[in-house]
Amino acid sequence: GALFASGEMQLPFVLQSAEIMKAAVAYLEPLMERVEGQQKGTIVLATVKGDVHDIGKNLVDIILTNNGYQVINLGIKVPLADMVAAAREHRAHAIGMSGLLVKSTVVMRENLEEMSRQGIDIPVMLGGAALTRNYVEDDCVAAYQSGRVAYARDAFDGLHLMDKVTGNGFDDYLAAIQAKRSGKARNTKRKLGQADERAFAPIDVRAVQARRRRLTQNVPVVEPPFWGARVIEAAPKAIIPFINERSLFQFQWGFRKQGKSLDDFLGWARQELRPIMKRMLALCDAEDILKPQAIYGYWKAAGQGNDLILFEPDGATEVARFALPRQPKDDGECIADFFRDIEDDERDMIGLQIVTVGQKASEVARLWFEDNRYQDYLYLHGLSVEMAEAMAEYTHKRIRAELGFASEDDRDLEKMLAQSYRGSRYSFGYPACPKLEDQAAILKLLDSERVGISLSDEYQLHPEQSTSAIVVLNPKAKYFSV
Repeated sequence: GALFASGEMQLPFVLQSAEIMKAAVAYLEPLMERVEGQQKGTIVLATVKGDVHDIGKNLVDIILTNNGYQVINLGIKVPLADMVAAAREHRAHAIGMSGLLVKSTVVMRENLEEMSRQGIDIPVMLGGAALTRNYVEDDCVAAYQSGRVAYARDAFDGLHLMDKVTGNGFDDYLAAIQAKRSGKARNTKRKLGQADERAFAPIDVRAVQARRRRLTQNVPVVEPPFWGARVIEAAPKAIIPFINERSLFQFQWGFRKQGKSLDDFLGWARQELRPIMKRMLALCDAEDILKPQAIYGYWKAAGQGNDLILFEPDGATEVARFALPRQPKDDGECIADFFRDIEDDERDMIGLQIVTVGQKASEVARLWFEDNRYQDYLYLHGLSVEMAEAMAEYTHKRIRAELGFASEDDRDLEKMLAQSYRGSRYSFGYPACPKLEDQAAILKLLDSERVGISLSDEYQLHPEQSTSAIVVLNPKAKYFSV
C-alpha cells in the first residue's frame, strides 16, 4: 500500500500481492488458534441505489480485507435502509458508499440527509469517480449533521480512514480538515449532479433558427440504406482493432506513467501490457466470455428550439423527443442545432445505436472476485468495459460506411478514436445530453431486449458493459460541454 501510494508499485501488482496474502492466510488459518475479535474493525460497503458499477468498491474490499478488516460487501444498487440494517447487525465501525455516476453523488448526499433525520451517527466514507473532495467536505458534511463523513480518493485512502476510525483519530482528522477549510469561500456554483438551470432557460426562437440554418446550410440530406433498426453481431477479433489501448492500460487497469512521458509510457505498454491483453482475449475466447452485439438504425429527425425530434419515415409521425440543454451564452451550442428546423421542407436523418458485450463478462468477473483472483478480475473488468467501447466504435464506423462517409475517417486509429471522423456520437448522461431517462426512448425504438439490454429503475443500462448513443452526421457536430 505504501509503495502504491508513493507511485512505486502499480495497482495490478498490489492486487497480485493481495492474492498471495489471501492464499497464505487461507493455508495458515486451520493451523492457528482463532481469537475472538481478531479483526481490526468492520465496515459495510455498498454501491448506492441506482448505480451498477462495483469495481472501485471491490478494490476497497480487497485492500481492507487484506489489512485485517471485516468487510460486509452488499453489492450494487443498495438502498440506504439495507446499509443501515447491515451496519447495526454487524456492529460496523463505518459505512462506505461508492458510485461511478454523477447522479450517485446526489444519492450519497440524500442518504446522509436521511441518516441525519434518523439520528444516525456512524462514520461514513464516500468514494467514486464523480466525487470531488470539495463536494464531500462542503455539501456532504453539511448534509450529515448527526455524524461524520470523509472523502476517500482511492482504496488506500479508505484504509487510511478506517485506521483513523478504529484508532480513535477520525475526529481529529476531520477537525484538521475543517480547520484548513475555514475562511475559504464555499463553492456556490452549480453542485455535482445538479443541472445548470440556465441551460434550459427560454430561448430566442428566431436566433436559434438562424443558428440552425448556418449549421445545416450546404449539408445534404442523406438517404440511409434502410429505415428502422437492425441487429448485428461481431466476433471479438473483429473489434480488437478498435480498442483504445491507452484507456485500457492507464485508466481501466490503473497502470501509471511513473515519470515517463506519454510516448515512453505507451512504448513500454506495447511491450509489457499488450501480452496481458492478448492473454485475456485468448481466455475470453476460450471460455466464450465476450459476446459483442449491437442494434443500430436510422430515423428522420428535426430540431425545434432546444428539442430534437425523431419521426417515422413519413417525416410527420413523431416517435421520440429529447429536450436538450443549450450552452448559457450567446450563440451557445445545442445538439438539436445540427438538424434542420422543423419548419423546413426537408427532414434530416439521425442514427441510433446500442451495444453490449453481454452479461457473462460481469458474471465471470464476479466469480473471479469471489475466488480471490483479484488481478485477473481487474483485467477482465477493464477489458470488457473497453470492448464495449470498441463495439460502439465498430458500430459507429459501420454507420458512417453505410452512409458513404468512411473515407473521411482518419487512417490513424488513435486519431480516429479521438473523433477524427465526420459528425459525432453522443451518449446520454454526459453534459450535452444529461438526462439518463432519455435512453428509454432509444431502447424502445431499437427493441433492445433482442440483445439482452434493459434499463434499471434509475435508467442504468444492464448489462453494465453496454452503451447507447445518438449518431449525428452533421460535419460540424463535435463534443462540447454545457
